[in-house]
Amino acid sequence: MKEPILVVMAAGMGSRYGGLKQIDPVGLHGEIIIDYSLYDAYLAGFRRVIFIIKKDNAGIFREVIGSHIDSLMEAHYVYQTLDDLPDGYAVPAGREKPWGTGHAVLACRNIVDAPFAVINADDFYGRDAFEQIFAFLSQARDDGLYRYAMVGYPLKNTITESGSVARGICSVENGVLAGIEEHTRIERRNGKIEFTEDGGNTWRELAPDTTVSMNLWGFTPSLLQELGSRFPSFLDKILRENPLKGEYFLPSIINLLLEEGKAEARVLRSGDQWFGVTYREDKPRVQAAIRQLIADGRYPEYLWKGLGNK
Repeated sequence: MKEPILVVMAAGMGSRYGGLKQIDPVGLHGEIIIDYSLYDAYLAGFRRVIFIIKKDNAGIFREVIGSHIDSLMEAHYVYQTLDDLPDGYAVPAGREKPWGTGHAVLACRNIVDAPFAVINADDFYGRDAFEQIFAFLSQARDDGLYRYAMVGYPLKNTITESGSVARGICSVENGVLAGIEEHTRIERRNGKIEFTEDGGNTWRELAPDTTVSMNLWGFTPSLLQELGSRFPSFLDKILRENPLKGEYFLPSIINLLLEEGKAEARVLRSGDQWFGVTYREDKPRVQAAIRQLIADGRYPEYLWKGLGNK
């Protein structure tokens, strides 16, 4: 069996952040968030990585990331493009928004030939998550069911102080994912974590230890077949209902596979603190957290020197 692959979703526009947040430095010497994920992934055992990016960002990504990782991991770059559509479909006039995380992962269909992990480029997951997902993928095989996994985090470890966030709230039964419900506006309010579904008119509390998905998944290649076969029906629906902004969400496809009894997703729970830069105001907090992890000995000050790079 071939070794697991790491797939990094980095094609998002970063509209709430106001720039290309994936390459915004947060470390002491210019390191970006994905540097820490790649460092942790390497130590966990990953030796192949696929970056999903926009064509327009190819040069800067190779310069910023490739200079660190190319001597350590086999790196590939694939593009998420609006016109990567099944035969008979066309991009609707005025559409600029990418087609979503499911479509992003589908861009890897011609490269992935082994179990693979999927992460966001702008999220800091912690080493424990990569160790757990690599161990799972190293033995993952479909056996009548698709055998997937997800690293879940306590909600309280994933909330920003700078505004609202979207999170996939997970139902977990005996360590297995029963379903994910997407909440698009979750905030800290009056010392509690609450969400609204009606524009802020009413709010409901969420337990701080609720397990949430931060888009760190482990899959067998069967997922790519499912993403490809289900994409046309998604397009049929969204081109009627929301042609400019509708998205093909990865968790939605996972939910369908769970409901149909075709897949099982093991929940690997990490107690590490998640960090992200959803908003520009988040950056100082992430920088402070990185400094503390370095002070605690979790990472070297010069990240890549510890692995033989300059």
